[in-house]
Amino acid sequence: MPATEALFRDDGYLRETDAEVVAINDRGGVILDRTVFYATSGGQPGDTGHFTTSGGAKVAIAGTITGETKDEIIHIPAADQDPLSVGERVRLAIDWERRYRLMRMHTACHLLTVVCPFPITGAAVSEDDSRVDFDIPDASYAKEEVTERLMELVAADHPVFYRWITDDELTANPGLVKSKNVRPPSGTGRIRIVGIGDEGAVDTQPCGGTHVARTGEVGEIHIGKIEKKGRENRRFRLRFGPIPAN
Repeated sequence: MPATEALFRDDGYLRETDAEVVAINDRGGVILDRTVFYATSGGQPGDTGHFTTSGGAKVAIAGTITGETKDEIIHIPAADQDPLSVGERVRLAIDWERRYRLMRMHTACHLLTVVCPFPITGAAVSEDDSRVDFDIPDASYAKEEVTERLMELVAADHPVFYRWITDDELTANPGLVKSKNVRPPSGTGRIRIVGIGDEGAVDTQPCGGTHVARTGEVGEIHIGKIEKKGRENRRFRLRFGPIPAN
């Protein structure tokens, strides 16, 4: 399957671009030469939106997934859309309001791993209710305390940036990987690192998702609940808005 240039890896704020259809798979999935649509990966759901053909017709995109590799990005048209043809030029537009909420929430998940510096056993990003699971021997964390520390990081308005390192650099710095069970994909020669704070002083870890440019953009966020999922496994649920009064 042809590789797609993933424009979102360098600029998560790109909402539109022009592209060419380079392949259509046996299930109707559309592969382009370039895209602004994020494909489901790392706990973050793929983008939705639409294509506009040269004739002005709109094709709704219900989801975006990866193929056998991270470079195979497949756009899934909604049901009953007009078919596209290989070689056709289209204008892409993501559902920006949805994407921006995911960017804010994904960044908040990174901040949570700073407040709770424990191995991550699972995570899922969504528009309104995300979760991060930690292997925590200490059960004394309270949602009010964690929320307060999260909002301190948000209010500090730290910069968020990307840089690329080699496979060898990651191997030499195993502490960059916070996940207990999942390693970032290697073998491509480079891995994207997300840094928060000056020179990554607040946080530095491999991640291929989309994030806001400064922590202040996250806005008000709180821990909705902390659930016990095992003897030492705790699930922290992140939600937008102020923490509700008891």
